[in-house]
Amino acid sequence: MTAAVAALQATGLCKRFGALQVTQGVDLSLCAGTRTALIGPNGAGKTTLVNLLTGVLRPDAGSLRLFGEEVTAAPAAVRTRKGLVRTFQISSLFAQLTVFENVFIAVAQAAGRGFSLWRVAGRQRDLLERTEALLERMKLKTDMHRKVSEIAYGRQRLVEIAIALALRPRVLLLDEPAAGIPSTELDLLHGAIDTLPPEIAVLMIEHDMEIVRRFASEVAVLVNGAVLMSGKPREVMAHPQVQAVYLGTAGQRRFEGALAYA
Repeated sequence: MTAAVAALQATGLCKRFGALQVTQGVDLSLCAGTRTALIGPNGAGKTTLVNLLTGVLRPDAGSLRLFGEEVTAAPAAVRTRKGLVRTFQISSLFAQLTVFENVFIAVAQAAGRGFSLWRVAGRQRDLLERTEALLERMKLKTDMHRKVSEIAYGRQRLVEIAIALALRPRVLLLDEPAAGIPSTELDLLHGAIDTLPPEIAVLMIEHDMEIVRRFASEVAVLVNGAVLMSGKPREVMAHPQVQAVYLGTAGQRRFEGALAYA
């Protein structure tokens, strides 16, 4: 039987900034439908790795394949069109446009009709219906006519996920989706993540161990630009090297708390 082609396959990725080796021979594989968390301390190189995966940076060595296709040299826009989509740690929404308008722009761009979207929006029923369906999926219809600046930050992150889904991802990278969200709004994020299409491969970069525990079927630990280990959440969380080298004493207590419920 032929082995399934990985949705995203990074092999030996390396990146250096001057004398600083930031990414060191990273191997990472995501299969369609998997839910993988990438964790690591500040300065581990997570952001650099995500930028290498998405085409913001070019690696000094290594390769990247998207469903078997070589994309190592492809720019970010090309990777997005091929189905590799990313959300950002810092919100990049149009704050003075409505929730509906923000998502509609992405829907129109994905359909190749972005340049005339406002002039013909009323006649593009298919785009309007897809926008409404995405807002329904993210439970945002009650906010659809409000400006983004008027809604809670947690709900703004849901708008970002709706925009990412509008681009029809096959591989979705969630860059610290819980960053800045008050604890009282985290249930909104949990619910949104639970509704992601099951066929999409999802890689989440996250610090919150509770979110990792709820989300991930696989966890990869990045330390000093290299993958320390990867595996099932329980075995990663219980590994002494992860707890001692990566987390330290305070982090070990957080991991042990998460492990109790894993």
